[in-house]
Amino acid sequence: MNLRLIFTLCIVSLFAGCATYAGLNYDHLFGPEQVRERTVALNTPPADFFQHDVKPIIDNRCVVCHACYDAPCQLKLSSVEGIDRGASKALVYEGTRLTAAAPTRLFEDAQTTQEWRDAGFHPVLNEREQSMAANMDAGLIARMLLQKERHPLPDQAQLEGFDFSIDREQTCPTIEEYDQYEHDNPTWGMPFGMPNLTGKEHQTLMNWLENGAVMNAHVPLTDQQKAEIEKYETLLNKSSRKNQLAARYIYEHLFLSHLYFSDLNDEPRFFVLVRSATPPGEPVKRITTRRPYDNPGVERVYYRIIAEQGTIVDKTHMPFALNTQRIENWKAWFIDADYDVAKLPSYAPDIAANPMTAFIDLPVKSRFKFMLDNAQNTIMAYIKGPVCRGQLALNVINDRFWVFFLDPDKADIPEVNEFYRSQAENLKLPSELESNTLPVTNWVKYSRQQARYLQAKSDFLNQWFKNGEHLSTDVIWNGGGTNPNAALTVFRHFDSASVVQGLVGEQPKTAWILDYALLERIHYLLVAGFDVYGNFGHQLITRMFMDFLRLEGESNFIALLPAEMRHQEHSSWYKNQPRQLSDFLQRNVAPFSQPTSVVYQTDDPKSELLDILRKQVSPILLPRYDIVDTALTVESEQQLASINQVRGEGLKSVPQITMLMIRSKSGEDELFTLLHNNAHINISSLFDEESNRDFENDDMTIVRGVVGSYPAAFFAIEEDQVKEFVDQFSSLKSESDYVKLLDNFAIRRSSEKFWPFSDRIHDWYRTKQPIEFGLLDYNRFENR
Repeated sequence: MNLRLIFTLCIVSLFAGCATYAGLNYDHLFGPEQVRERTVALNTPPADFFQHDVKPIIDNRCVVCHACYDAPCQLKLSSVEGIDRGASKALVYEGTRLTAAAPTRLFEDAQTTQEWRDAGFHPVLNEREQSMAANMDAGLIARMLLQKERHPLPDQAQLEGFDFSIDREQTCPTIEEYDQYEHDNPTWGMPFGMPNLTGKEHQTLMNWLENGAVMNAHVPLTDQQKAEIEKYETLLNKSSRKNQLAARYIYEHLFLSHLYFSDLNDEPRFFVLVRSATPPGEPVKRITTRRPYDNPGVERVYYRIIAEQGTIVDKTHMPFALNTQRIENWKAWFIDADYDVAKLPSYAPDIAANPMTAFIDLPVKSRFKFMLDNAQNTIMAYIKGPVCRGQLALNVINDRFWVFFLDPDKADIPEVNEFYRSQAENLKLPSELESNTLPVTNWVKYSRQQARYLQAKSDFLNQWFKNGEHLSTDVIWNGGGTNPNAALTVFRHFDSASVVQGLVGEQPKTAWILDYALLERIHYLLVAGFDVYGNFGHQLITRMFMDFLRLEGESNFIALLPAEMRHQEHSSWYKNQPRQLSDFLQRNVAPFSQPTSVVYQTDDPKSELLDILRKQVSPILLPRYDIVDTALTVESEQQLASINQVRGEGLKSVPQITMLMIRSKSGEDELFTLLHNNAHINISSLFDEESNRDFENDDMTIVRGVVGSYPAAFFAIEEDQVKEFVDQFSSLKSESDYVKLLDNFAIRRSSEKFWPFSDRIHDWYRTKQPIEFGLLDYNRFENR
């Protein structure tokens, strides 16, 4: 430790001791706060120092907890703008909110640091006199790093004095409140509840902070990236009404995606599609609204592509490739297709919130093909999404299920298009109510609307599938034999979720088959129309309406089973169901009475149907999550795969996402994710999920690679320990058994090995899954 740092520590310690009684007058010491300019041009020594020395430490030690909406104190350290914006005491996740809150989306709801100050964010860097002393003593990040050096983690396997619960009370001191914070919570320096930084890492950050926390300006685009952007902006901003309507549709489905140009050979760089008041060739003037379909307030909207400025984190990363084939598809589906647009739809909520009305002129087949072309991304937007914490939204789905789709070519008949057109009123969504909603009265309204739609759908299907004429698994999309998006697996991890290509794991309890209207409505309910800043009523009715859509997807699957067992099978997924749900299930299934033309050979038609569907989509199933062809021996692979057979109450203590790194005998790392699938007797309860748990039917899925953004435990073993690990894991009976497993194999959050192991996992992920790679989030990491 150099002399200057020792001197600084002594001064700060002296001030901290006095602050318990009096507090410091920072205005008197260092002058009033004033927003500072911190960015400098690229290829200058300060910019190079930040890019190459400082930013990797911030990313790998800070962003892993400070990146999403649920970042503590809304402090998002994943970008220059986020660091400069600072922190806020306001909560994004406030389930009892009676009125919608003002959004605080970085890059959107304010454009300058001063605007964020006016919105209530306080600095975490020194904004007073720009001197070394002030930078250290009047900067929150500096103070928290120094506090950690003075009060490292106690030597405990299970840390005491920390609250790591997801709903813990947040403590977000300003610099004026910091002395009391440190006095009350001496071990709460940063990184919070994690091991200290190395001496070199700490010194690098302190040097950066001492010298004013200078950061680099944005990295410019390459000539190839500019050319690609120009190509897409030209396509999306032609003036014809067909072009404008198609561009609006594409934007409203891709506004959360991270776009990249897969035809370029350089390292992938990600971009976002935004609405702008200015056309291509002029600086982007971003249009910011709560929802992507809200009134833009300008006569003409332009769709522009801008670089993503934040560090890529797994939780919000939804990569979407732009390439020559995609342009050809968009032209074929939307630009060159034979249809007319007499008038562009308005942005009034009752029109814009309902895609069945707003885009009624776009061919249904084109819309469906667009969403299916990258169905993983389509579903990822509402299964993964940027919400970060979604138990109320996610307890509407099971912990693991498979998803299939109707074939858009088989459904491309005039009768289907006319049916959707006739049902526009019955296909309205609660999102038209916007962000302040009274759930009870509107619930009755939408329940009746859904009942009318289901009756009309049953009448239509009874006629179309009369005598089972067309009702076979041939109606299921097989991806044309090449598209791996034709079959997906969804995993729920309590309050987050993941979706992957393929049929992963053993046969699930439930499956969905999605038709166009269902896929589209889920997107507009949970993605385009959902407002994380909305009031309690908005969030509640969104979740309640999703019950309808889930049941509809399940009933599409049930329709392929023998008619006499459909209701019985569906009801078995909802044991101890309330009478209202029982009536709804009956209404949801019973009106469709046509037989299936699938010929069953066994007394377990559901399992047989899943086998038939798996075989039908087998050409597009990829082995990437299977435990085969790894650096391990076949015997080790088979032992690991046996974890898929573990089930029962002994899993109660196992977290939702666990990562296992194995060093093979050849010295190569192999990474696996262990996913704990919670079983439920039904998922119809809004709030008391625990009472519906079915612990004896909990099970596990082990996959190769990374699935899930929020690991709760790390295990590190050598290959010759595989059998011992699997045997101990398979024999879990209690909490104490699980703690023994941790004692033997885990890298705990308190371990000095934690950060090196975290780097090892991220290096593996970045190397093996470069497009999907994003930094993991440690806000759910357990303390056991």
